[in-house]
Amino acid sequence: MTRDTFERESCKGKFRPWLIRSGLSAAVALLGCMSEAAYADEDGVSYWLPGRFSSLAAVPGVPGWSMAEVYYHTTVSAFGATAAAREVRVGRFPATVNVNLDLHLNAQADLLLLNPTYTFATPVLGGQLALGIIGVFGRSSADLSGTLTTAIGPFGTTRTGSIGDSITSVGDLYPQATLKWNAGVHNFMTYVTGDIPVGAYSPTRLANLGIGHGAIDGGGGYTYFNPQTGHEFSAVAGLTYNFKNPDTQYQNGIDFHVDWGASQFLSKQVFVGLVGYAYQQITDDFGQHPVLGGFRSRVLGVGPQVGYLFPVGDMQGYLNLKAYGEFAAENRPAGWNTWLTFSISPMAPASTVAPTRRMVTK
Repeated sequence: MTRDTFERESCKGKFRPWLIRSGLSAAVALLGCMSEAAYADEDGVSYWLPGRFSSLAAVPGVPGWSMAEVYYHTTVSAFGATAAAREVRVGRFPATVNVNLDLHLNAQADLLLLNPTYTFATPVLGGQLALGIIGVFGRSSADLSGTLTTAIGPFGTTRTGSIGDSITSVGDLYPQATLKWNAGVHNFMTYVTGDIPVGAYSPTRLANLGIGHGAIDGGGGYTYFNPQTGHEFSAVAGLTYNFKNPDTQYQNGIDFHVDWGASQFLSKQVFVGLVGYAYQQITDDFGQHPVLGGFRSRVLGVGPQVGYLFPVGDMQGYLNLKAYGEFAAENRPAGWNTWLTFSISPMAPASTVAPTRRMVTK
């Protein structure tokens, strides 16, 4: 479809922005999960999973219940201090041990995320309130190979070889509340979320599906969405405060993160674009092994996305596929990850379709 055709369809009312909002509202509100095999602070593992928000994140949805399901896959690796951090925890080396870091960590996770969300019709502070929670089930695996040399005074020992671990179970629970406002093509949001540490976790395991501690995260975002041209851009930023891990007495520092997405609608049903994220730990960890220092984590990611909207009976269906390649990682496993999202939500009534003005082109 050409841009002129797209504009004509928009002006005729066939391109329905509220239908798009209803289809994507459940998906963009989706919480990520924290697989210790995948992601950083203690062991290079953070509560926040970069990529949780992307296109149309701040656009209000349609009141009622919605459900989003996500298949998430990640493959990552790490060397040196990031790999040794996992071995230090599993081996429980005392704080006086000197460690020579010559290790390689490989990890994978295949996870299913279920996210029921209820969007309220009654405005709150002039905006639209939505409450949801994520449940996680899946498999996490990790293997560590290389040489680790330790010394206490005149005594030393060297470990060479490899160890592996995997787990299939449930992860932590992640509640989230969002409040969104619309002003024409401009959309704004604020959110708060956190970690309820009830998932499978053991400090002696190499791979886990829980992170072993609570966390709270909050922030805000903006979406520019012009239904006449099909242009869209979104960005969401936030901060994470991590509580102490009671099993290891380790406390992650404060994390800052930005997720973004840019897309172009090719028709009223299909869009393509780019997604990306930036993650930076801004304060040091507490309780870490001295060889690790502040162990501040960082990673950047970018990749493509494609989305498709379609009716499911009297509901609105939505499919999205996005992928990220990571780079500039520090004190954190890095690699690539993919997200396949299917969501179903209420269909917007015809009376809510915003009128559009015919564009005049020369």
